[in-house]
Amino acid sequence: MGGSGGSGAASLFKLLITNIDVVAGPVVTLLYPLYASIRAIETKSAIDDQQWLTYWVLYSMITLFELTFAKVIEWFPFWAYAKLIFTCWLVIPYFSGAAYVYEHYVRPYLVTRQKSVNIWYVPRKKDVFSKPDDILTAAEKYISENGSDAFEKMMQKARETTPRTNNYAFHSESYEDDYRY
Repeated sequence: MGGSGGSGAASLFKLLITNIDVVAGPVVTLLYPLYASIRAIETKSAIDDQQWLTYWVLYSMITLFELTFAKVIEWFPFWAYAKLIFTCWLVIPYFSGAAYVYEHYVRPYLVTRQKSVNIWYVPRKKDVFSKPDDILTAAEKYISENGSDAFEKMMQKARETTPRTNNYAFHSESYEDDYRY
């Protein structure tokens, strides 16, 4: 009877080691990033906010990839381990993997190629009593600062450079720098 306790612990240990991806996966991919994200929200630093917002963007992309290619991924038994190692690299602040992937792969593809401004983006209000920041307020502010002629010139340039199939975007060369951390 005394010997079966040792073999039970050894069996449990062997089970945990062989299924490390199942045990560590949720901790590495969800629990720790959730905890760190909440802590980042509570600090004044923008750097940790960027780290965790970037992580969640990449986590979403990995999840979409897995959902899309689930049948193909089933054929790769090492996928879960590779994902765990990659996620550790993204999550551990020492490596700054999330920032690296975003800066070198995601950002150049999505942001620098995008020359149109999302019309659904509404900047935050400065305080509750201020005028809402919407497209009309932004236009009024631009006209008051630069004059109506400059506004007309900008609108004409937008009409000339915007494809006819999409009337909901205007081009801005400074978009990339205006909305970056």
